Amino acid sequence: MFYKQEIYDYLKAHGIWYEITEHPAVFNMEELSAVDLPYPDADAKNLFVRDDKRKDYYLITARGDQRVDLKAFRRAYGTKPLTFVKPDELSQILGLIPGAVSPFGLLNDEERKTAFYIDRSFLEGSGLVGVHPNDNTATVWLKTEDLLSIIREHGNEVRTVAL
Repeated sequence: MFYKQEIYDYLKAHGIWYEITEHPAVFNMEELSAVDLPYPDADAKNLFVRDDKRKDYYLITARGDQRVDLKAFRRAYGTKPLTFVKPDELSQILGLIPGAVSPFGLLNDEERKTAFYIDRSFLEGSGLVGVHPNDNTATVWLKTEDLLSIIREHGNEVRTVAL
């Protein structure tokens, strides 16, 4: 399983540039807004949702200040009705707790059942994205392209979309 130190070790072993901002545990974007972040425009929020049949799972990564309309997402990408994943499923599939949801959690998705959707705006400007290292006491900043490569290499479906 990949947790905080394993994420750092993975990035270092693969020669991927990153920076770490340590902070108190945060469980939502409101709490994170109290943290002094070096790249606030690159901060991400992550939604882990599933369809009503528990067949298809989606990790949606959007800008921290962006509202994600799950009904619009459903229409745009042809999914069944979506609902947030319960904590026990989150733990079972991604090995995470609520508040620590991160694209890095996909490295723990051994069945590769989760499709990753990220807002394409993260590829613009600095190209940075800030996500938890599977632990909500830090934010890891890295190039969005590197994050996408990591997830693709692991074998999960990756889609860059306009949210």
